[in-house]
Amino acid sequence: MRNRLLCKYKFKFYLNASHYIIINGKQGASHPHTWEFILDVVLPNSEFVQFSVYERIIEAFFADYQNRTLNDVEPFDAIIPTLENMVEYFGDAIAQRIREAGGQLEQIEGSETPTRSYIISYDQEEVFLTGAEQSARDVLSDVLDQALGEALK
Repeated sequence: MRNRLLCKYKFKFYLNASHYIIINGKQGASHPHTWEFILDVVLPNSEFVQFSVYERIIEAFFADYQNRTLNDVEPFDAIIPTLENMVEYFGDAIAQRIREAGGQLEQIEGSETPTRSYIISYDQEEVFLTGAEQSARDVLSDVLDQALGEALK
């Protein structure tokens, strides 16, 4: 098996919820959506990790918002749940949970229609780059250990 620096999983999740927005001080009607969120999660290739570990983390996060009116749920009781605000908040919150499990959120894409998406990429942020550098060092160390082991046989 080849040594790769990183592996990536792409997850798709659907959030069924309602929201309303406020424009020029006027509250619009509450209406439902099925939002699609696509997340790219990067993992170090140093050991096998089941994708279901990350899937469960993300599913549990979205469960708090499923089938609810977002305006009634923190933090959207204080900020307007526009697609942009949702992607910003969800991305930051999920990135933290993914890091705690040993991965890195590279990108999140949110869509409220098939023709309109909002995307945030984390691959240039310091915490992402630091994690990628550590993964590269770990893989290089593994390759050197294997080479040395073969040379000593």
